[in-house]
Amino acid sequence: MITKAKPEDISSLNKLINSAYRGESSKKGWTTEDELLEGSRTTEVELAEIIANTNNTLLKFTEKNQIVGCVLLIEKEQQLYLGMLTVSPEIQNSGIGKKLLHQAEIQAKALDLPKIVMTVISLREELIAWYKRHGYLDTGAREPFPVSDVHIPILQTPLEFMVLEKIII
Repeated sequence: MITKAKPEDISSLNKLINSAYRGESSKKGWTTEDELLEGSRTTEVELAEIIANTNNTLLKFTEKNQIVGCVLLIEKEQQLYLGMLTVSPEIQNSGIGKKLLHQAEIQAKALDLPKIVMTVISLREELIAWYKRHGYLDTGAREPFPVSDVHIPILQTPLEFMVLEKIII
C-alpha cells in the first residue's frame, strides 16, 4: 500500500533508505552506492525537514505493516522532482519501484505538472538503464555532486548527476 509518510515514520524510513544505498546491507540489492560513496544517504533530521515542507510529498510503500519502499516528490515550478526512490535490498526486483514510479506520475497529473525530473549519479549505468526502460530520457544536463559530511565520495574522479526527465501526457 502506498501512503504519505508521517513524522512517526522517520526512524523506519531512515533505516530503510540508508540500508538500500550504503553499507553491507545495500550490497544485497542492485541499487547500492557503496562503491561510490561512504557515510549516510540521509538522516532523521533531513527526513523531518522533508516531511515538514509542504512542497514535498514523501510516499511510503508498506507491506505487512513494514515500510519497504519510498519515494520523494517535490513540486518545483512546472515539474515534479523525483528523488530518494528506495526499495528494501532484500525485495528489489519485485515491482515496488515500478509502482512508486507510477504513483509519481499520478501525482504529477493531479498537480497538472507536465514532467517529472530526477538526478542520478552518472556512473550508475544499470540504474540509469532501468529509468530509461520506464520512459525517462537523458536531458544532456549535468550537475555537480554535492559533497558533504553525509555524502562522502570514495573515488578520485569527481561525481556528477545526470538529469533525467519524463514527459507526462
